[in-house]
Amino acid sequence: MILSTTPSIEGRTITEYKGVVFGEVISGVNFFRDFAASVRNLIGGRSGSYEDELVKARTQAMRELSERAAEMGADAVVGIDIDYEVLGENGGMLMVTASGTAVKLA
Repeated sequence: MILSTTPSIEGRTITEYKGVVFGEVISGVNFFRDFAASVRNLIGGRSGSYEDELVKARTQAMRELSERAAEMGADAVVGIDIDYEVLGENGGMLMVTASGTAVKLA
């Protein structure tokens, strides 16, 4: 499966548009990660635990997007956009949504 943020795949022709596909992941953030991040905010530096959670959620959303496109018979997903939202009480949940257009290539 070819995944791209561009509207086309260089050197390939889109022969059929299968439809819009999505991959969504909602991930909880736990107390210990929040505590470690707040300490980092006080002393400076990056929050590795939050960065790891963000990478994991994004990877899962892209995998889900790819799987759904394959179920539609697509060869690629073009025009991919990734959105991030904080949800829940006190922003305790991270939602990552990947969307794009599933296409068939020549």
